[in-house]
Amino acid sequence: MLKPINTLKNQRVISIDAFRGITFLIMIIVNELASVSGISVWLKHMPADADAMSFPDIVFPAFLFIVGMSIPFGINHRIAQAQTRWQLNVHIFLRALALIIMGLFMVNAESGYHQASMPISIQAWSLLSYLAFLLIWGVYQFKHVLINRILTATGVMLLVVLALIYRGGENGTQSMTPQWWGILGLIGWAYLISCGIYQLCSGKQKHLLFSVFICTAFYVLVHSTYFGHFIESNQSIASLMKIIASLDGHVAHSSIVLLGVICSLIFFEEDTVISHLRSHSKSEPRRFINAAILFMILIFAATALRPDFKISKIYATPSWCFYSAAICIAVFSFLFWLIDLRKIQNWMIAIKPAAINPLVCYLLPFAIEAILHLSGMQSPLRRFEGGMGIFAALFYSLLIMFSVHGLNKINFRIKF
Repeated sequence: MLKPINTLKNQRVISIDAFRGITFLIMIIVNELASVSGISVWLKHMPADADAMSFPDIVFPAFLFIVGMSIPFGINHRIAQAQTRWQLNVHIFLRALALIIMGLFMVNAESGYHQASMPISIQAWSLLSYLAFLLIWGVYQFKHVLINRILTATGVMLLVVLALIYRGGENGTQSMTPQWWGILGLIGWAYLISCGIYQLCSGKQKHLLFSVFICTAFYVLVHSTYFGHFIESNQSIASLMKIIASLDGHVAHSSIVLLGVICSLIFFEEDTVISHLRSHSKSEPRRFINAAILFMILIFAATALRPDFKISKIYATPSWCFYSAAICIAVFSFLFWLIDLRKIQNWMIAIKPAAINPLVCYLLPFAIEAILHLSGMQSPLRRFEGGMGIFAALFYSLLIMFSVHGLNKINFRIKF
């Protein structure tokens, strides 16, 4: 039987839930703002070569950071259930695979398809994929185990059929392709890599921080002129080297996840507190000091790397990774103080639905968009511009939260 990796308690942490809920609420808002004209450029995603990051460019790394914060608790929970290492890693693999598959189907529904070659509309295709997600990973429990298994098998078969009827490319001759994996797929890859590194490091903060350095060094190496010359001069292994180089984004995203892991350990692992400080109140400053030190290290590293690696979400540059993680640390530090120390929690009612049911919260706007297209309608939110567009996006995000709250009451959830 596996022993606990650290001293984190096997429980939900309200401040992490709050961070997750805020991130998903903002995600809905910025997704809607993407189609609103007449608003500040800082409310839109920055171009790949802009050497800048806007408000929306922080949302995806916040997803990654929260995934990292949850990893130590999730693994400890599995260990507390007396799982073997094999069982633990099978669970991690299947969880990552679920995200990668969902991301793969979603990104192919957004672009690359050849509608004329498909037997059904792309909107119907995407809605059926969401139904398959629910059948496979949804939370439902009938008394007869056979019924549950039949529903899961039906979902798997539906995904297989959807993959077979998909047509892409200019002439409709291509099948589904990863393209850029989608947000969920990228999170899945980073989660899988980071869980492996976390176990190899035995949850030790110094080792995890060194792993972040290794991830960054890998990115720097594969983007160096030396690596390019090496590929040119070694054509026999050029294909292999290009495959390795293509992992740069996954490795960069994993560095953000690992920094989220470290943040959790700083705030919740008892070993991070000086052992002779018995008073809980006296231990808190040490947590904030450690978080502030990590924040400053990341800001310094991002600033030092920026001349050679411009800030870019699209390219997942180290400067973008470190600035984003530093912002996440600052935000969570405030939430920890507000929620865990000051116990000011009543305001969380607005974001609680997303905190406990994040995948439904993420998928619901895409499903609504597909339904509107099938009905021959366009989202009414796109009729607004400027300040009214911002207000409409805020209103729509709260409406989604209210809808997810209703779905939570009937236990309509997707496992994650």
